[in-house]
Amino acid sequence: MNAGLAPDDASLASLVAGTQDSVGVGLLVIAAIAVVALVWVLVLLARQRREVHRANGLLDLSRELRHRYDALQAVTKEGVLVVSLSGTVLDISERAAAILGVDSDAAVGRHLTDLPVVLVNEQGLSMNPAAVLGYRTGRAGYTVDSQLVGVAVPGPSGTQARMVQVASQLVAAADGDAPAVLTTLVDVTGSRQVEAALSRSETQFRVAMENAPIGMALVDLDWHIVEANSALAELLGTTVEALRGYPMEALGTPDSRASERLEVDRLLGGGQHRFSIEKRYQRADDHQVWVVLDAALVRSPTGEPDHFVVQVRDSTESRLQAEMLTHRAMHDPLTGLANRTLLQEVLQSVLEQPGVVDRVAVLACDLDGFKEINDRYGHAAGDEVLVHVAGVLRAATARRGTVARLGGDEFVVVVQDIDGPRAVFEVAGAIHAGLAEPVRVARRRLPVAASIGIALADPDTVQGGAPGLLAAADSALYKAKAAGRGRTEVYDHSMTRSSSADLLRELTDALDADELVVHYQPIVDLADGRVVGYEALVRWQHPYRGLLLPAAFLPLAQEAGLAVPLGQFVATKVAEFVASSPDRTTWVSVNVSADQLGDGEFATTLLAEISRHRLMAGRIVVELTESSLVASGTRIRHELTQLSAAGVPILLDDFGTGVSPLSYLRDLPVAGVKLDMSFTSGIPDDPTAGKVVRALGALARELAMVTIAEGIEHAEQAEYLHRNGWRYGQGWLYGGAQPAPAEQFAPPSPVAPPLVRDATRSAPVPADLVPPTGPTLPGMSSGPAPTPPGGRPPTSGPAGPLPRLPH
Repeated sequence: MNAGLAPDDASLASLVAGTQDSVGVGLLVIAAIAVVALVWVLVLLARQRREVHRANGLLDLSRELRHRYDALQAVTKEGVLVVSLSGTVLDISERAAAILGVDSDAAVGRHLTDLPVVLVNEQGLSMNPAAVLGYRTGRAGYTVDSQLVGVAVPGPSGTQARMVQVASQLVAAADGDAPAVLTTLVDVTGSRQVEAALSRSETQFRVAMENAPIGMALVDLDWHIVEANSALAELLGTTVEALRGYPMEALGTPDSRASERLEVDRLLGGGQHRFSIEKRYQRADDHQVWVVLDAALVRSPTGEPDHFVVQVRDSTESRLQAEMLTHRAMHDPLTGLANRTLLQEVLQSVLEQPGVVDRVAVLACDLDGFKEINDRYGHAAGDEVLVHVAGVLRAATARRGTVARLGGDEFVVVVQDIDGPRAVFEVAGAIHAGLAEPVRVARRRLPVAASIGIALADPDTVQGGAPGLLAAADSALYKAKAAGRGRTEVYDHSMTRSSSADLLRELTDALDADELVVHYQPIVDLADGRVVGYEALVRWQHPYRGLLLPAAFLPLAQEAGLAVPLGQFVATKVAEFVASSPDRTTWVSVNVSADQLGDGEFATTLLAEISRHRLMAGRIVVELTESSLVASGTRIRHELTQLSAAGVPILLDDFGTGVSPLSYLRDLPVAGVKLDMSFTSGIPDDPTAGKVVRALGALARELAMVTIAEGIEHAEQAEYLHRNGWRYGQGWLYGGAQPAPAEQFAPPSPVAPPLVRDATRSAPVPADLVPPTGPTLPGMSSGPAPTPPGGRPPTSGPAGPLPRLPH
């Protein structure tokens, strides 16, 4: 205590000092509180800034998410709809709005029942949009609820129906708010249409498969039947149920399974897309049927093999018809024996085998006096004799060879045996023995004998193949017939030289001895069967060998240079024949070889004969084969042009078999064509032959040419040809070639067709055989016949026209 202060002052001072201390402490407290408050304010401000920043970040995130959401909705095929539990639209994507046919902005905030949406179920009944798109009482938790509904969407062209797959699910709010309903909508109209189309296609395929008239099957990659139709089951004599799972290979006979498996493997390997094979199937009743199996491989969308589609067609009937046609083409219709074509194939096949020497022999047989039987008792009796002889030859040959009839009374036997010489002589002896007894025809007993020529296969005779061995047997037969009735001769090599030399000498003599004769085969109008012309065919009435066809002597005549005098002989005979005919409307065609035309004198000779007999040029027609024109030169073309200019029609024979017929039709004065008999024989049964016949006929008619078909044997062939535009025909149906006297010509037509005259020519021209640059056949104008060089013009007189051949 201060010593200078009074006690009271000291107390006051002490009080004041204490008071001051208290005030200082209070200020300190206030300051501290202020600092703390400031700190809290700063903390709050910092927190607020963070919250604002966070809020801004969340807002940006929300905007980004919304942007992504909108972008996702723009590219997705699904529409999204968010609805409150009360049915108010909280959000709707543009895709969902388009599917439902509403405006997205106008839809938000509205109740589902207020939206212009028409919904129907699969039965077509109207549905409540709130029940389909919003919350439904009884929904099981948060499971997805999906259904297919129809939506009627109004459009500018009318209301459109859509199929929409609707899937909805409850979603919980993150902040604990009431959950909402999230609904997705997918327009499945296109896919449903595709499914419906596929379903229709599948149904149509199954209906077509089940009702198909041919067998069909679906086959798996293991070549087992998955499904089959009734036609296949019926074809195989079983049931569809029995076929399911059955191996396709097991349906066929064992000999065809390997080839079938090979084709299947090629399909699977990509070597081909389909295959077709003909094979035999074994029916459930053990009978066999021929079928055509067509198979195609079906691949998946990825290109992998998936299954096979198979068709099975019954080809038994067509197979039998084909075999019948083949048999007819290869066998003689009268006797049923092999014909020349089949004989040559069989003999050539035999000769190509090893070790044929002394194991093969050919026996040529010709009946003695057969012509007299035909002439005296008629062709019917002759046919009975031929059938009887065929039976004798079959019995004599037994199983040791093949018997054939070449034509007329010519037969050939090919003998195959380990001991060929012994066997062929046994056959020859059996033939003579079998013909020892007369043949009974009606109430007559006709004696028949045969001359036989034998040729054994040896190193020399087999060099010429089948034709060489047949020629050797024919040479032996010629010698046997020259030796007398019922003789047998064996070929030796001297016969070939002597036979050819003898035949050539005899042919030369025959031209002077009147042994050559001309036979005439009628050519008819297919519309009514009326005879309009004839084809002249040369024959040789040989004193020992009987009536020989051109194939037996024409090749020799051409080699020996006798073709020209032989042609002159035929031209003379035909001109005499036509001149002596009382029918002025009938024409005759003459076959001419390239040798004759190449001589340079044929046209002059023929025109001289026409002039000498005062004939219209169109009554004699020249026939040329395509093969004879292959080497045609300037001289031949000159000859044809000379004939055509004089009014002689030119026919192209064997049409369709040559090397280049179209160029001949274009370059040569051809007036008509003759269809080769190889095409005629196939109709009407062979569809390929039918197409060829129609095509060739159409070509000829397009070129305004006459059409004549050869080799007609049946009325069905004639009807088919006439129906398909062929105007004329010839063949055995209308009669074979016969030596016809003038009185046997068809009577003149009661009404003559109109005459056609070509003013540029001096000769009468057949109206129907006139191409743009030459004459046609027949139906021709009257007028003088051509005057040959140095010849005398014919006297004038009435001349009837040839009947017109319409194109």
